[in-house]
Amino acid sequence: MKKKKLLLLLIIALVFTGFCFYGDNGFLAHAFTGRILKLGSRGDDVAQLQRRLTQLGYSVAVDGVFGPQTERAVKSLQSDWGLKVDGIVGPQTLSAMTGGGQGRNVPANNTASRGVSRSDDLHLLARVIYGEARGESYEGQVAIGAVVLNRVRHPSFPNSIAGVIYQPGAFTAVSDGQINLTPNEQAYRAAQDALNGWDPTGGAIYYWNPATATSRWVWSRPIIKQIGKHVFAR
Repeated sequence: MKKKKLLLLLIIALVFTGFCFYGDNGFLAHAFTGRILKLGSRGDDVAQLQRRLTQLGYSVAVDGVFGPQTERAVKSLQSDWGLKVDGIVGPQTLSAMTGGGQGRNVPANNTASRGVSRSDDLHLLARVIYGEARGESYEGQVAIGAVVLNRVRHPSFPNSIAGVIYQPGAFTAVSDGQINLTPNEQAYRAAQDALNGWDPTGGAIYYWNPATATSRWVWSRPIIKQIGKHVFAR
């Protein structure tokens, strides 16, 4: 009888230790006691994290794998909420995301703009860089991102990254569908460097490949420099 009681207590203790509990909006706070989510983590708790990030306006794929995209979204959230920006989902970040500590309560359908550094803008910028310049040098890829951002700031163009990229006829990658390709890690790094202020073009708002460009008008623009196969101009 004593053995049975001991066995029952042991089972209860194990179940309690591995217990999953949910915070606000069904977010999985921990899959197991002390579990910290970071790059390389996998499991249902990662999928719950990704769902919560999406609810908070940081769009990521919900696949249960803590990859570079999820890490970038976590870092964006941490930066926006005044947390330590390390891309690791530990107790402080978990508490903020469930409304139990630092951070802010963001509605599940949040669409408020946080400027050009938000995670969905980073993803879109990486997509256009990959579609337009994946065969170029790293500097050449950052340059494409810089042109997009220079247009966002210019009064003659739309004032958002999405508006600039999807302006009719503005980018070949949009016209031929290459913007829908999955960016590689280098494209994301180039996008982030452009967002951080690196502009290898010196303020260009136009670029083209001189071997294929047929527009007379574009050749009338003041050329600043050439990087790889692209000429950049004002």
